[in-house]
Amino acid sequence: MTAGPDLHTILVGRAAMGCRFEVAFNAGEVAEATELGCEALDLVDEIEARISTYRGTSELAAINAAAGRWVTVSADTVALLVLARDLQARTNGAFDIAAGPLVRVWGFFQRQGRTPAAEELAAALAASGTRHLQLDLAECRVRLAAPGAELNPGGIGKGWAIDQAVDQLLAAGVPSGLVHGGQSSVRAFGIQGPALPGRSGWKVGLRHPLRTGRRLATFTLCDRALGTSGSGTQFFVDRGRRLGHVLDPRTGRPAEGVLSATVLAPTAAEADALATAAYVLGEAGLPLVAASGGPAGAVLVLPNSGSGIRVVIANLDETAVEFEPEPGLQVARFEA
Repeated sequence: MTAGPDLHTILVGRAAMGCRFEVAFNAGEVAEATELGCEALDLVDEIEARISTYRGTSELAAINAAAGRWVTVSADTVALLVLARDLQARTNGAFDIAAGPLVRVWGFFQRQGRTPAAEELAAALAASGTRHLQLDLAECRVRLAAPGAELNPGGIGKGWAIDQAVDQLLAAGVPSGLVHGGQSSVRAFGIQGPALPGRSGWKVGLRHPLRTGRRLATFTLCDRALGTSGSGTQFFVDRGRRLGHVLDPRTGRPAEGVLSATVLAPTAAEADALATAAYVLGEAGLPLVAASGGPAGAVLVLPNSGSGIRVVIANLDETAVEFEPEPGLQVARFEA
């Protein structure tokens, strides 16, 4: 989040979902800001308890352990899985919440990356995929039909929790605010600071994928969410080749060719999942992720054939993003 000298915020933060979540308020705008922020983070904790696959007592862990049996879960969890199923179809499988076996076989579930043997990868790929996910909406029941199938909410879970927290703040009458999880998943509403002429939204910085501590761009979020996907922090090196944790569910292998993918969308869950898909699909997949005139826009950061980096923007107007000057930076709009 970016702030100027005349902008003062109140931040309420807590560790959750393997990162730091923060709720930001304009200073002096909401009398109960600290209390409301804590209540929003309490909700994030409740959601994590339901969907984290690192907790054996969660609803997703129970589905994974059920060995093909139906499991009754909360309506909120069913709603998450319905959205994830829709996003899998929308991205032609580039995002898939049922890719748990792939995450596990590559060692990323244990955060100890490894290259699996061919037969291991084939078995994991066969057990993966939303095609194995069955939903009974009337009874709030879920089943994974294939042996060894697993749900993994990475790529959508943080965004889902942020959306619920924002909805709770809006219901409490908060006029402006921002919620982020680890800074890669953000949703903002209202205006950062005083409602002065020409001011809109909240400023959010995008980290440079190659230069630690440097900002590549600044987004203005006007009642929108942002999700960024990349492998800058989770990767391993195998025989001189860097392999990141973002997997292509269609092939079972780490996605390559994109330095980072950022998506702006109406909700944080959509932004997170679509950013993952954009990272997997690359430039050719932008019509699926950020179709012209659609609700989502995207920014892909790609290696340049010469020096510097190349940035491709899809379905975003010029007021939504501003890039920092950098030698060799090339910025282009996507042409379908």
